[in-house]
Amino acid sequence: MIQLKASRCVRSLSKESECNRCEVICPTAAIVVGSNPLPSINFSACVGCGACDSVCPSEALSLDDFNTTDFFFNYIEDSDNLISCRKNVPCIAALNIENIISMALLKKEMIFDMGHCDECAIAHKCKPQIEKNYEEASYILEAMQSDAVIKLEYIKYEKEQDSKEESSRREFFSKVNLKGIVKSKIEFEKEIQKATDELVEYTLQKSDIALLKQKRITDRRKLFFTALKRVNKPSIYHVIESDELTFTSMKVMDSEACTACQMCYRVCPTGALSSDVKNSKIDFDPFLCIKCHICHDVCEPDAITLSPTYMIKEFFEPAVQNLITFNVRRCNECNVIFSTNTSDKLCYRCKAEEEEARELWGIKGDM
Repeated sequence: MIQLKASRCVRSLSKESECNRCEVICPTAAIVVGSNPLPSINFSACVGCGACDSVCPSEALSLDDFNTTDFFFNYIEDSDNLISCRKNVPCIAALNIENIISMALLKKEMIFDMGHCDECAIAHKCKPQIEKNYEEASYILEAMQSDAVIKLEYIKYEKEQDSKEESSRREFFSKVNLKGIVKSKIEFEKEIQKATDELVEYTLQKSDIALLKQKRITDRRKLFFTALKRVNKPSIYHVIESDELTFTSMKVMDSEACTACQMCYRVCPTGALSSDVKNSKIDFDPFLCIKCHICHDVCEPDAITLSPTYMIKEFFEPAVQNLITFNVRRCNECNVIFSTNTSDKLCYRCKAEEEEARELWGIKGDM
């Protein structure tokens, strides 16, 4: 079953978020992004393919019986290079692009078994995603001057069936204990959820709200960074098209349009966008960016935009970039220190109050 960690979903950070990647990729329409800020899930329709987990930028979604981080280490240690839905993954679409690149860098060769896709009921959504991930990963590996290779092959791997499965007396008694009862209860509740053909809506709990302010680097980004540390740097740092990169980006700030509202770096889930204690600037770390688009969604004047290109150098020599620097002043009205990109002498609250007063009194122009 798929699980949602509400505090990690970028839609919980702002009602302005337009992220619906999980809904778009779901092959059975089990995930719906509607009027409720957080995605709703129909567990009876979910087939556990894990495709939604792979496209979720903040790792808010996960399967309870398949962990991509655990798979990463198991696959690296395995002498076999094959990845198949009948061998080691629920679906190849469950693997996110960062883990694919990381595993390819360390294994040097990966084989995706596409043999079962043509007869699969969810191939209409999952197969194009697998092919898209393959193309992006191959493109990035080539730009990094890596000799790692990813192959799509129609192998149709099948597991060998055990001749007989017998339960021993010890196995029987191991289940009849407190731990087994608790596990059985959890499994029972999951089965009830699966049998209920309706959308389960999620809401933020008090514990989730406390976690919203925490800046978290995704596990897949940590593994990506670890893999990069174990390979040679390219002789030439290429510049690639940003449209070809789905998991990170570089930003451009329009200094004239920016209002210093501070929203972009306050909602950034990873801390890729940041400031100092005086809120006198906006810095950006491309290596921490997960391209969730939340900073763009909350920016009313559209001052922050995506750069059309990305420098591969940021993978190997990440550097924090300054996007804009603000003036720090003390408000003439309330004496509060505030940041501004203009010559304003009033903070935002006092300025808003002044504008409301002018409107109330019917006064036009400056007072």
